[in-house]
Amino acid sequence: GEQHKGTGTLTFSGNTYRAVVYDLAMSMIYHGFNKIIFVTHHGSNSKVIDDVLRRLRYETGCFVCWYKTPTERAYSLVGDIFEGPPEETPGWHAGEVETSTAWAYNPDAMDMSKAKQDRTHAPRWMGDAFSKHDGSGMVTFMGAENIWVPMEHHEYSDTATIGNPLRASKEKGEKYFVKAGQALANFIEEVKKFDIVVPEEKRAFTNRA
Repeated sequence: GEQHKGTGTLTFSGNTYRAVVYDLAMSMIYHGFNKIIFVTHHGSNSKVIDDVLRRLRYETGCFVCWYKTPTERAYSLVGDIFEGPPEETPGWHAGEVETSTAWAYNPDAMDMSKAKQDRTHAPRWMGDAFSKHDGSGMVTFMGAENIWVPMEHHEYSDTATIGNPLRASKEKGEKYFVKAGQALANFIEEVKKFDIVVPEEKRAFTNRA
């Protein structure tokens, strides 16, 4: 159905979210960890954390990174599982990838009779000179996708679906979990090889509760 302002969601401000990320990392560093990997599947969470990751590294010397699972535009790691062409934006909300993974995770929650294709558009208040390819913050003007505009989801998506859920299957979702999980495991094994040790004097978490 029509989606509007995320009724029922509880949202952190960017400052609070960054503070949570910082405190989690500092807690682990305080207890002896040297390498921190945050794993997320949500693109919007990724937009606000660059400065806190830099702060953690600059202040402590730790290795810290933000690992985004294959989704949205960055789904090439699992691209051979899915069939949809790029113009169908398979990695976006309720598209082929998300619908398949939801199906594999909780088949009882699926009602594919309600599934419909849909695409994004530039916010209508911007006029016909602008267009939009997917759910990123970018809009296209004069053929160039080079303008980042803060937007509410309902401004560029009428149904919250961005893609073609009709291509989805439970089997594709199961394959996704295996391949994406193995990729993350491989990454962790490589990170283990990094010769990074936080100096003891940098581990102090002096304002911990």
